[in-house]
Amino acid sequence: MGKKKFSNNLELLKREEESFLGFLKAKYPMFHNSNFFYRDLQYGTRSFLEKKGIDITYAEAAKLADAISEEFEYKGIFVRVNKIGWKINYPEFTTTEPGDPL
Repeated sequence: MGKKKFSNNLELLKREEESFLGFLKAKYPMFHNSNFFYRDLQYGTRSFLEKKGIDITYAEAAKLADAISEEFEYKGIFVRVNKIGWKINYPEFTTTEPGDPL
């Protein structure tokens, strides 16, 4: 993926951060204070862009997942737990009742 294509895709993810996070939540178990894994972010990034009509490879999705995870860590949305995952710090994703997935 060229630098321009990478930059455009990363800017799209940043610009549509709330929509992107909502998409990830709908596709994967993602709740406030839950664990979230790198591989889910990589596949979710690829799926999100495909829904927007942008085809990328798994390798390109990995590069974008690395970049957007750094952004989310900087903002405090992701709290690094280990090299393959984070704790989600996004109060908007708090469940209303214990065990309620939606």
